Amino acid sequence: MIEDLAVKNMVKNRSLARAISDAGWGEFRRQLEYKCERAGRRLVVIDRWYPSSKTCSSCGYLLSQLSLSTQHWTCPGCRTRHDRDMNAAKNILAAGRAVARQNSGDVCGAGVSRQGSSLPQSAMKQKPRAVRRVA
Repeated sequence: MIEDLAVKNMVKNRSLARAISDAGWGEFRRQLEYKCERAGRRLVVIDRWYPSSKTCSSCGYLLSQLSLSTQHWTCPGCRTRHDRDMNAAKNILAAGRAVARQNSGDVCGAGVSRQGSSLPQSAMKQKPRAVRRVA
């Protein structure tokens, strides 16, 4: 699940243009679409106008306004304190899951758990470790 962003408009902001361009968001989305298509899944894209930052992820209260400079806010409905980005991420995930429930094949990785070792292995060659023996 991803949020549809107006990258073209975001690059117009002179202070953020370089960071946004360097991130390669368009390529990232293209790769996600490709990987989902290859796996026979559909990438769920949340509309850019969905108020993910302004909606309380706990009770659903919708703020009328939230400035871009505000990083934390407290919900007037349930008094939960939110980090703007974490709250938006929770709301995007919930919206994507709601769409995916209509078609269970929409979310890549849905219902998949890690097989084998619980820790991811490094791609680098591992040297065997010496075993200490206690006498």
